[in-house]
Amino acid sequence: MQIMYRSTRSPELKVTASQAVLQGLAPDGGLFVPEKLPRYPQDWEVLSAQSYQETALQVMRLLLTDYTEEELRNCIDRAYDSKFDIPQITCLKETDGVWYLELFHGATIAFKDMALSILPHLMTTAAAKNGVTDEIVILTATSGDTGKAAMAGFADVPGTRIIVFYPKGGVSAVQERQMVTQRGANVHVVGINGNFDDAQSAVKRIFSDEQMKKQMAGAGKRFSSANSINIGRLVPQIVYYFYAYGQLVKDGKVKAGDVINITVPTGNFGNILAAYYAKQMGLPVRKLVCASNENKVLVDFFRTGAYDRNRSFILTSSPSMDILISSNLERLIYQIAGEDPQVTKKLMESLISSGVYCITDSMKDGLKDFYGNYATESETAEEIARVYNTFGYVIDTHTAVASRVCRKYQADTGDHTPMVTASTASPYKFARSVVCAIRPELQTKTDFELIDELYEISGTAVPKAIEDIRSAPILHRTVVDAADMSAEIIRWLGI
Repeated sequence: MQIMYRSTRSPELKVTASQAVLQGLAPDGGLFVPEKLPRYPQDWEVLSAQSYQETALQVMRLLLTDYTEEELRNCIDRAYDSKFDIPQITCLKETDGVWYLELFHGATIAFKDMALSILPHLMTTAAAKNGVTDEIVILTATSGDTGKAAMAGFADVPGTRIIVFYPKGGVSAVQERQMVTQRGANVHVVGINGNFDDAQSAVKRIFSDEQMKKQMAGAGKRFSSANSINIGRLVPQIVYYFYAYGQLVKDGKVKAGDVINITVPTGNFGNILAAYYAKQMGLPVRKLVCASNENKVLVDFFRTGAYDRNRSFILTSSPSMDILISSNLERLIYQIAGEDPQVTKKLMESLISSGVYCITDSMKDGLKDFYGNYATESETAEEIARVYNTFGYVIDTHTAVASRVCRKYQADTGDHTPMVTASTASPYKFARSVVCAIRPELQTKTDFELIDELYEISGTAVPKAIEDIRSAPILHRTVVDAADMSAEIIRWLGI
């Protein structure tokens, strides 16, 4: 079955999967969504025997239907290889009836590697399929992890350039060091004076800027995105939820066809939307638990039906979730609005103009798959210490938010269905917060001293991604205001 992609904001626009991957954002400012979500062939015993690469092929060919099987195999084989430090690509670790899905075994030790390892290959394949000869300029805003993972994926890829904007002072020391030491002749990293929402909103405006598009076209270039607004980011994220279920069946933790719950630490809503799409495709999931930090705009939305970004922006120890405008929520809004692009467009315009939108009661019924709650900074630190002291297992700050919210969900509902919790980053990426939660007396040590302490505490090897940045030279020092992002792009591209 051929799956076409529509914009969330226009009834007329329809493109193939490869065209949606190439464009990133729809020309009308909307997000591409599959016209229909295919059903996964529910042979869970077969799934349980598959490798990660085999599962990726089975899931992705259902959604990226204009790619040939050979093309997808080639993309998958090039993406999921020795860049990952375990042969199975991801794994599950059990503590007290909760299975942490470790998504951080890639080159940049965060879950973004799971999709950004394959996106460059999907994109260059799409360019060839569609006869595109323009240089593809990847334009990306990051709250900490996407930027590094995208740069690692696209560095020195022929026919591409990548420019990443991150909030200066709004990411961890390790996250910033990973970005500003990134090598690659086609790579540019820029700090902005502002927060992630400022960067993300500016990137969306640039994508919709007709004058900029003409300027780019005249120079033989075109924009695309590595953020989860690109459907080529979202589809690979669906894969690991199916793979996790297969592993639970394989290990006898659930019976084939039994339901599970999934908890996801959530900022831009892409990772949990992938879990939602997996459920819509037939994965046996009862509840999707949306875990937020103190920037709890999503929690309030699930509780009230009102999305209101007019609030203080809080810098937390889980910076990848420090977001007040969750872009991927638009795809869910489109679905619960009965796939009505006019309703979706009106709500998104309200968010831009007033910072608020409210959904109808009938749309609220579409949120029944979700539960939302949040963890405070103190609860996050307490959860890191609790999991370590009880189970000897070390989790990062984002995973700790999810872990605490998972326990709140179970206490609130009495539902103890087997739970998969997305573990989205290595604790080494947030060593200061993690170590100081477990050993508060060590807070005076430097960041790299704390990394060595974490090695002693966890007994796990310091990842290569961390060792590489200890002495790596800083290559990127540019900082601009959000209002000057367009000018910086033009300057760097020389157009």
